[in-house]
Amino acid sequence: MTPFVQIRKDVPSGTIIIDRPDKRNAINSQLVSQLSQVFDDFMQERSVRAVVLTGAGDTFCAGTDLSEIQAISETPDCMATWHQQSQQLKALIETMLRFPKPIIAAINGPVMGIGTALMLAADVVIAGESATVGFPESRRGLSAGFTLPLLSFRLGAGCAASLMLTGNALTAQQSLSRGLFHEVVPNDFVWARSNEIAADCAAGARESHQMTKQLINETIGEAMLTQLSIGAANTAAARTTDAAKEGIAAFLEKRTPEWP
Repeated sequence: MTPFVQIRKDVPSGTIIIDRPDKRNAINSQLVSQLSQVFDDFMQERSVRAVVLTGAGDTFCAGTDLSEIQAISETPDCMATWHQQSQQLKALIETMLRFPKPIIAAINGPVMGIGTALMLAADVVIAGESATVGFPESRRGLSAGFTLPLLSFRLGAGCAASLMLTGNALTAQQSLSRGLFHEVVPNDFVWARSNEIAADCAAGARESHQMTKQLINETIGEAMLTQLSIGAANTAAARTTDAAKEGIAAFLEKRTPEWP
């Protein structure tokens, strides 16, 4: 299996690096599996008090690997595969939400699609000045089944509807003003500032962090967890549509989609 994730340990933090720079760190099924594994590994590492999640190169994550979706669409059991992938994504996001240690998303460049869901599943978001946030699902004929529940939970349904239905990208300052980012710093200081936040977190008690995250993400966010289950089914079903076939093909062929 090709390694698509790199890790480093700088006690009291550990860093997870999404490492597919040639694909702008797009998420495929192998990457989901590897991310789940490294979160499990860091959960067991007592010296790591907080985890920083970032991307290799100048992109945090370009979203779902559409080439993989297109390739799977040509197989006879595509629906079963998409259902399995959606469940794996849901499990990864729930792992992050239930992770007992603080997670800091270090947004080192553009973040889109499922990458935005990973960002929203983190507890603190630090971004560089050139970072942007994109919501391209409607322009690909797909469903934001994971991003939408998290976005609605973090910012409210009205804001989520506006961003999802227009599909417009936000600049770093726009994302900061809306609450998607907690801090914006010079690009070269994103990881360093994220590690400062991790050190701040390390001054607190492990038990307090765990109880805080449980209260926020599992008690206050109980409905959100249910919505993620619905979103997983929605994500898989959307990939079977003619709209998705055309939207993905148009993106890969670098043309304007002709919606059915």
